[in-house]
Parts: sequence; structure tokens; C-alpha cells
Amino acid sequence: MAWLILAVMGAGTYLYGLSLHATLLCLLSKPVPVLALLGWLQDARPSPYRRWISLGLLFSLLGDILLAWPQDLFVWGLGAFLFAHLAYLKAYLVDCRRPALLALALALLAGVSLFSVMAAKGLGDLLIPVAVYALAISAMLWRALARLGTRISKGSAWLAAAGALAFVVSDSLIGIDRFVLPFGAAPYLIILSYWLGQWGITASVFSQGKR
Repeated sequence: MAWLILAVMGAGTYLYGLSLHATLLCLLSKPVPVLALLGWLQDARPSPYRRWISLGLLFSLLGDILLAWPQDLFVWGLGAFLFAHLAYLKAYLVDCRRPALLALALALLAGVSLFSVMAAKGLGDLLIPVAVYALAISAMLWRALARLGTRISKGSAWLAAAGALAFVVSDSLIGIDRFVLPFGAAPYLIILSYWLGQWGITASVFSQGKR
């Protein structure tokens, strides 16, 4: 409960800072929800799955700080989240390696759509970094979806899949707002879907196991 309270307080403070355009307040409060998730995760049973999810959260924490920094560190933030997705990908491979071709097709569709949105008006020097990132998040989504319908706990599989989908939604909104058509609600929708995704992925650790 204490970790949940900390996460809600951090999220509320960040949203308040966002509404006031208070850069310093946003910088200080944005990492708090993910820090709380990391603390909460320590209550879960130790396992390779937990270890890789923890690593993903640590890279996400770094990405949060880089993207909230007053200077434009978008590429560095992108790199941090790239490693976060690779860590989540490894976690999902711990207990499921089936091909799951339907999941692969859906993930590729999501990845191509995400990349198309970001590249709609040209990316310039960001073309390769964004393409690599889109490939990584597609692979992460594929392996999250691949766990559905297997011997893995239903709770863990669905939470991880929902979290991965929420992450894709968040990144798609970033692509639309940054590269296509900025809109006022974007910062709020992006961060809320991002936090929802991180919560789902983290919560999947607590019900992870075999039926």
C-alpha cells in the first residue's frame, strides 16, 4: 500500500507540474511512479522474470529523467527505453519461446503503424534510431502476446500483454504529437498510458508462474 500511495503522489505532483509548465517540478516528480513500482517489485518472489522486469524499469527510470530534462535529449531517452524493451523482451522469453505467428503479425502491424506515424513527415537524422526502436517495441509486444493461451498464469499473461499494448499506445501518441500534429491533451494521455503500461508489466511478476 505504501508503494501505491507513493506512486499516486508522484503521479499527481507530475500532472500538477505539467499543468503549470513547471519544468523542475516535473523533472523531480516524473520518476517517482516508476521508482515506486521498483520498490513494490521487491515484494515479489525472486526469479529470472522479476530480474529482467526490474532491469527494464531501471532503464525506463533513466528514460523518464532524460525525456523530462530541460534540454532536448530525445535520442538518449529513446535509447534508454530501447534497452528497457529489450529487458522486457528477455523477461517474456524466460517462460515462453513458442513462435506465436498470429501474435507476430499483430506486433508487426503495430510496429509498422508506429513507425509510419513517426515517419509521416520525415525523420531526418532520427530515421534509423526510430526504426530500431520500433523494431524493439514490436518484438517486445510480440513476446508479450505470445504468452497468452499458454501454460503461464492467465493473470501474468494478460497483465503483461495489456501493459505492452498500453506502452505502444503511449509511444504512438508521442509520435503523433512530436512528428505529425501536436495536440494539447498529448502530454497527459502519453504519461497516463505509459504509467498504465508499466504497472501492467510490473504486476505480471506477482502472478507469474505455471497453471
